[in-house]
Amino acid sequence: MSTFTSSTGALPASDYLAFTLGAEEYGIDIQKVQELRGYDAVTCIAHAPMHIKGVINLRGIIVPIVDLRIKFGNALPSYDQFTVVIILNLGARVMGLVVDSVSDVSTLDPSQIKPAPAIGADTGARAGTAYVAGLGIIGARMLILIDIERLMGADALHLTDAIAA
Repeated sequence: MSTFTSSTGALPASDYLAFTLGAEEYGIDIQKVQELRGYDAVTCIAHAPMHIKGVINLRGIIVPIVDLRIKFGNALPSYDQFTVVIILNLGARVMGLVVDSVSDVSTLDPSQIKPAPAIGADTGARAGTAYVAGLGIIGARMLILIDIERLMGADALHLTDAIAA
């Protein structure tokens, strides 16, 4: 999430793509999203971590696909007509993220974004809490905002190691 001061001194509003994993709602910076696709079969990569489902050929670009439900330790995922792959454009990398469903794009101004709670490893926190950038409050609704570049950066390294093996 980028924060900067505009010429008026106020922070600008930001747009987040809202998606679900189980009962929780998450948000990622819409500027990182290239497109949304339904879930299709992937080509598996040997020795890749369980949450890296494999790769797809997207118009000539090989795109690694990460199942965020598995990465975050949610129950075994099911793939149905609502399952979505969010294709991310992260600078020099294009990666896909499997989620249960996508709901909408939400605009949050800085007053609606609260800092992520400090949860240390000694509390039994699940993998993924290090990637929480904040909490977006929209009335009674709460979006867990993900620092998607940090989250997917680690997966890019794992996939590179798996392909090299």
